[in-house]
Amino acid sequence: MKFRFSLKYFISSVLLFLLLVVIAVFVRDQFVRPFLGDVLVVIWVYCVLTTFVQANKHIVAICTLLFAYFIEFWQYINLVDVLGIQNNIIRVVIGSVFDWKDILAYTVGFVLIEAWIAFRASKNNK
Repeated sequence: MKFRFSLKYFISSVLLFLLLVVIAVFVRDQFVRPFLGDVLVVIWVYCVLTTFVQANKHIVAICTLLFAYFIEFWQYINLVDVLGIQNNIIRVVIGSVFDWKDILAYTVGFVLIEAWIAFRASKNNK
């Protein structure tokens, strides 16, 4: 693993972040915000990591998925309440409500990342 800066992934990260902000601020539905937003969050975290880390892309994708799962686990055990940070900005990052649909969304995001990695690898091998 090496540290580096990838302009391509940085631009992807910024664009995904802006899309996530638009979804969070303007979308009030039962699919895009709660599900597609979580799918995109996993892809965004992957892009942020690959902006600064040069490593096996599958390992980075797995670490991203595990990170998302840990966040959801922290919600399951009510970490916000355990730490007494109900009125803190960290509550927004960690969240406070466990939902199996979030696990599914994170997994879908991971599968999309892996599909993209496979697509790029097959394109480069031609």
